[in-house]
Amino acid sequence: MTKSFLTIGEPMAVFSADEPDVSLEAAKHFTRYIAGAELNVAIGLARLKHQATYLTALGEDPFGISIKQEIKDNQIDTQYIETMTDYWTGFYLKQRVTTGDPAVYFYRKNSAAAHFNQQIIEQVDFSQVGLIHLSGIMAGISENGLVAVQKLFEKAQANQITTTFDPNIRKPLWSSEEKMITTLNALAKEATIILPGINEGELLMGSRDPKAIADFYLNQSDITQTVIVKLGPAGAYIQTKAGESTTVSGYHVAHVVDTVGAGDGFAVGLISGLLEGLSLPDAAKRACAIGALAVQSAGDSEGYPTNDQLKQFMEAQK
Repeated sequence: MTKSFLTIGEPMAVFSADEPDVSLEAAKHFTRYIAGAELNVAIGLARLKHQATYLTALGEDPFGISIKQEIKDNQIDTQYIETMTDYWTGFYLKQRVTTGDPAVYFYRKNSAAAHFNQQIIEQVDFSQVGLIHLSGIMAGISENGLVAVQKLFEKAQANQITTTFDPNIRKPLWSSEEKMITTLNALAKEATIILPGINEGELLMGSRDPKAIADFYLNQSDITQTVIVKLGPAGAYIQTKAGESTTVSGYHVAHVVDTVGAGDGFAVGLISGLLEGLSLPDAAKRACAIGALAVQSAGDSEGYPTNDQLKQFMEAQK
């Protein structure tokens, strides 16, 4: 029996501009989706028929109510989601662009997720959890969020559960760049598998060389066993504590609609592959495929495939 997946994060409503290449100030029409990096990963895994559990807090407001329903509709376990009356659900605006990354603007300060009740972690049954995915976003939204992430790393180690960590840099969440770098690198020490993008590697440890990034994270911790550096369209570089390394190629995409969610899609592919017993290179190849599918849709998670869609895409791209 395949074990389940668990993550924690801040779910948000995102209003994505309908008009391409128009500034957020000038955009008039938006389409609402659900978002949040860790939620994106949970949605992607549930779509691939993995049991996914999501820990968070939502406000008792229209966004919170609709997001919780959509989480249920995506077949994600909601038993550890708390609804708060005193805090609101965050949201953000996202530009639509035809090239490059879109501009975004967040309304998330003092959100319900930032006040997540850490006692919920003590209620979780970790016996059937196969992998826990954590990111720098939950750690960045508040001191409370950081402690929750640290507690989950502790639970994972106590229960010998594999962890993946995506730095997911969001500079506006941090009081200073120095604190962000120090905190994210300290969290990375606790992870079994680290998933930095090449730009994140440059910011966090000073190099764009994939091997140098991998060496840095493998050498700073006895816990870390694997580093997978995301190279964008070029694919991914894999290096293990045992000294093995390889690069898997990416997939060609004729038309990029929205780059937001591509990194989370990469995590979906990798984690689902690991839970299904694939080798690291095969899991990373699947990760590249879902990342490529993600950028072809406007919403953060709308492009994530079913198992049949994933199989068709990968076979067509051989």
